[in-house]
Amino acid sequence: MKLINPMVIIRILSTILFIESICFLVCLPVAHIYNESAYPFIWSSLITIFFSVVFYIAGKDVNLEKISRREGFMAVSVGWFLFTGVGALPYILSGTIPSFADAFFESSSGFTTTGATILKDIEVLPHSVLFWRSLTHWIGGLGIVLLVIIILPSLKITAQYLLFSESSLKEKIHPKTKAVGMRLLYIYLGLTITEILFLWAGEMDLFESIIHTFGTVATGGFSTKNAGISAYSPYSQYVISIFMFLSGVSFVIYYYLIKFDFKKIRKNDELWFYCIAILVAGTIATSILMIKTAKPLETAFREGFFQTISIITTTGYASTDFLMWPAPGLFLIFILLFAGACTGSTTSSIKMARHVFVVKNLRNVFVRLIHPDAVAQIKVNDKSVPDNVNISTISYIILYLVIFLTGTIVLIATGTDPVTGASAVASSLGNVGPGLGGVGPMFNYSGFSVFIKLFLSVLMIIGRLEIFSVFILFAKSFWKI
Repeated sequence: MKLINPMVIIRILSTILFIESICFLVCLPVAHIYNESAYPFIWSSLITIFFSVVFYIAGKDVNLEKISRREGFMAVSVGWFLFTGVGALPYILSGTIPSFADAFFESSSGFTTTGATILKDIEVLPHSVLFWRSLTHWIGGLGIVLLVIIILPSLKITAQYLLFSESSLKEKIHPKTKAVGMRLLYIYLGLTITEILFLWAGEMDLFESIIHTFGTVATGGFSTKNAGISAYSPYSQYVISIFMFLSGVSFVIYYYLIKFDFKKIRKNDELWFYCIAILVAGTIATSILMIKTAKPLETAFREGFFQTISIITTTGYASTDFLMWPAPGLFLIFILLFAGACTGSTTSSIKMARHVFVVKNLRNVFVRLIHPDAVAQIKVNDKSVPDNVNISTISYIILYLVIFLTGTIVLIATGTDPVTGASAVASSLGNVGPGLGGVGPMFNYSGFSVFIKLFLSVLMIIGRLEIFSVFILFAKSFWKI
């Protein structure tokens, strides 16, 4: 196998930068409507397009139809870090976040759909900056790689290496890459437009409806209010709850639904496991609030299900300060930081499909204990799972937990208290947003040092790219011919 051709990476990065330069310009109408300065976005676009052109000229003779697996992994990983770094420009140029470390953190949180923030007062930000902040969610939710394939199909990257590396695109709808992208885009747009209309029908104005829809559909969590979703009516909270749940469902399921292929939906183990997890966690949270607090049934039900759906789908919105919940409720929230929703959705963390594997493996262990000669095979969606896939899945979970423990040790070693450190790492790696302790729903990440902010930013990106895609770059075999 040949080594990586750096010109291939540069050529792909030129396309990524071109897309980002266009994204900056989307904010100009918002700046005009609210009589705000457009220069931060104009300059960001000009700087980005300059480097895009330079990269394009450098790599114009590259044949992208012959991209290798190594180049695909490298392009995705480097592309996410570059896109995130450039995405910090509007914050810096507008003066809203002058520190690069802070701006990079906010940009990482946006594109990885984490929803964590270093901002102490969100409501003083210009509307155009708020729009860019939430637009990064929407862009990141669908995936930069997918946008590259849709907007510039002339790249003709026939191999699925880029898709393989992007966490939200593991499950395919159609064998052709472009067809996959278009179907996912239609679903994404459909959910976005529908939720905007529902929120607009409530007390939110159009701007707030768009911002919160971006945060919901992308399972991100950025809001226009310091108090988050708790500043809005029960109606808006129920709408957001429903769309958080819908956004946690695999896009493949929606495709089957449109095609009336109910048989495949019925056989999808992950979907039913996801629904059961939501139902059980929501019921437990509601029961805890009913028994341990004086909240009435409707409030306990709304808060219990809103928060469990929000954490499971890694959206991170908060309809209440759950740090005020009883201890069993806080323990439940912490456990759910490792849940994740369905593969093929915009969510992150471990994901339900891998939890299904764990449950089925545990069941087989007990079967073999009772019946030593029994042949117990792992089946998902009525299909036998090869041993290599099963081992890879379990290995992923182990590596995920190792990174969590290592990150927690790093934060504690820098003086962070264990609860805050553990939840900050779990939240960043799982792209959830809020955690416990000093990073609870009514707090922020501004109190951390520059090192910790950059460290957590890297964890966000690693989590978004599902770990293997980044860690494989450090494997000795990756660089061998």
